[in-house]
Amino acid sequence: MGDVILWLIIGAVAGGIASMIVPGRTPGGTIGAIVVGIIGGLVGGWILDALDVNNNLTWIGSLIVAIIGATIILMIMRKASDHESSSGSSGGRTTAPRI
Repeated sequence: MGDVILWLIIGAVAGGIASMIVPGRTPGGTIGAIVVGIIGGLVGGWILDALDVNNNLTWIGSLIVAIIGATIILMIMRKASDHESSSGSSGGRTTAPRI
């Protein structure tokens, strides 16, 4: 149980820091930042495994890895949301020209 609480805290901090690094609005607000931080920790850990980097990290190393992973995820999420909002989807509605 203590590990889960520690990961939640690390995720919250990493998500908050990543939100400050990547410009724009974080989808989901504070809860979204926490979720992004937790997922970022998993992504960062996966990247370290793929690079065959030593996994014996302290909590500070885990926080740094989570921040890097959360930053990557936030960049992808914000690019996707920017693309979605710039596609001009108006739900098929058109407006009549003003006279």
